[in-house]
Amino acid sequence: MAVSMSDDRFEALVADALDRIPPELTRAIDNVVILIEPRNPEDPHLLGLYHGIALTERDSHYGGSLPDTVTIYRDAILEICEDEPEVVDEVAITVIHEIAHYFGIEEDRLHELGWG
Repeated sequence: MAVSMSDDRFEALVADALDRIPPELTRAIDNVVILIEPRNPEDPHLLGLYHGIALTERDSHYGGSLPDTVTIYRDAILEICEDEPEVVDEVAITVIHEIAHYFGIEEDRLHELGWG
């Protein structure tokens, strides 16, 4: 059963998840925009998506690039959760998972670390 939640509350959960990132890592995040969308049109069950050039892959040609994006898919997350505490956990996992891709951490490693 999907959880019902206001847009403002969901945005606050995303902000809270970003606040969980240690300050030394937060300072390293550059040229990234966090977006909240209802669903990914190509994969409606996708919870989040990082699109860009990972920090570990940036070189001298990166300058002037458009911002990378981390998109969190609100309706997909609300659909799989049964209550608000589960939404809080899933938003945190999804946000940290996608930010980790920015730092060049691959999918397999994220699953090993419990952020899958």
